[in-house]
Amino acid sequence: MSNPLYDALIGPHRGQGTPFLYMQDGTVQTHAEFVDLAGRYASALDQLAVAAGDRVAVHIQKSADALALYAGCLQIGAIYLPLNTAYTPTELSYFIADSDASVFVCDPGEKDAVSKIAQDTGATLMTMGASGEGTLKDLALDQPVREAVAARDSDDIAALLYTSGTTGRSKGAMLTHRNLLSNAEALVDIWRFTDKDVLLHALPIFHSHGLFVASNVTLLAGGSMIWLPKFDADTVIARLPEATAMMGVPTFYTRLLDDPRFDRALTEHMRVFISGSAPLLAETHDRFAARTGHRILERYGMTETSMNTSNPYDGDRRAGTVGFPLPGVEAKVCDPKTGETLPTGEIGVLEVRGPNVFKGYWKMPEKTAEELRDDGFFITGDLAKIDADGYISIVGRGKDLIISGGYNIYPKEIEMFLDDLPGVLESAVVGAPHPDFGESVVAVLVPEAGATLDIAAIEAEVKDKLAGFKRPRHFEVMEALPRNTMGKVQKNELRTRFDTVFQPSPA
Repeated sequence: MSNPLYDALIGPHRGQGTPFLYMQDGTVQTHAEFVDLAGRYASALDQLAVAAGDRVAVHIQKSADALALYAGCLQIGAIYLPLNTAYTPTELSYFIADSDASVFVCDPGEKDAVSKIAQDTGATLMTMGASGEGTLKDLALDQPVREAVAARDSDDIAALLYTSGTTGRSKGAMLTHRNLLSNAEALVDIWRFTDKDVLLHALPIFHSHGLFVASNVTLLAGGSMIWLPKFDADTVIARLPEATAMMGVPTFYTRLLDDPRFDRALTEHMRVFISGSAPLLAETHDRFAARTGHRILERYGMTETSMNTSNPYDGDRRAGTVGFPLPGVEAKVCDPKTGETLPTGEIGVLEVRGPNVFKGYWKMPEKTAEELRDDGFFITGDLAKIDADGYISIVGRGKDLIISGGYNIYPKEIEMFLDDLPGVLESAVVGAPHPDFGESVVAVLVPEAGATLDIAAIEAEVKDKLAGFKRPRHFEVMEALPRNTMGKVQKNELRTRFDTVFQPSPA
């Protein structure tokens, strides 16, 4: 038995002295050095008694070592569990306990804050900093480069990614070797990536976009990456002449367009700009084309499926659409009540089927059965339509999902937190258009009878307990929430009411 992902992404680079990661400090890591470092991390995990199928949870900053740790997990057959670096200890405790993580790797600076989580769950706590330093690196450097590769089946789980649900309880999406490899193969093909490509990588790697799209595609193609710790417009503009391709969220592109240095001359050598993780406004698409001569290639994916669709590399990249299903992926728009396929042009719930669709939700068979049909179609919950030319447009989102700066935010999770605060009778959370993040969070609070809400105190509690991307940026106190005759909160009314709360005031 082979190890599908390792054999395709990592193994072929053993002993290859070609450049892989161009670091911000000017150093270069070769493919061979990366494979060797991954092998040392695999040996270190073996020393920590991590076996094939065990979960390795990581809450660490982006670094070359962090990517090598992912590869090391693949090598020994462990299940990689990346966690958003913005998560607080309160949030982390659920993920570590629910996943039954064998090892929990955290930043050295948060060791004291999360040590009790490890103690309570039985996970071995190790550290890794922004430069790779920490107890896990120390252990790895004392180990030989592991040569052996654990046997894995294509249906074995390679990664576990948590995605919030409308119930407020996060769901762990089980992504298999087949899911991730098939997606990388399709993207390398349709986006024409080769070993000559240099990808400017400014995305986080706790997210599917930065890890399973950008990094996996580059590894499979044999190319290299300009490895930036985060997006910074000055740095991106300075390094862009070295790149051939860039992947980003819409916020990256709006910020670049705000800089007059970002122009046609700076980008004339680029092969492709790709956008995803949040809707790209047609206005941004058109401004980018006018400024640079490049039309951004927009695609659509989900945590549970990685990429589903893409605008064409050759052909019309239509603003406001996410293109066509990837090779091997089927997509249809269905009636949300009956599940029947709707005629062309009608709006319904998008369902997808293909080798990219996840195995199910971790320890949630009932939830898996609700969203993954017996015939293999996954109910995305996104509202979409398919035009006569086959282009898919995402026109709305079911379940009140908010996407801010590329991150998925489910209002129910925030509402449950707010409802438990002193003096709050109930709350409603909606998204409102934001000029930089696409959308941001508005929280409407209804006080208990006779109570006066201290918004400053509530903001402080939110800051302490919720990740930054989830925090409401505007609070509003109302006597009651708007409801229909069935008692359901009319969030559409709230969205209309607060539609311009984040928009700049007219001059």
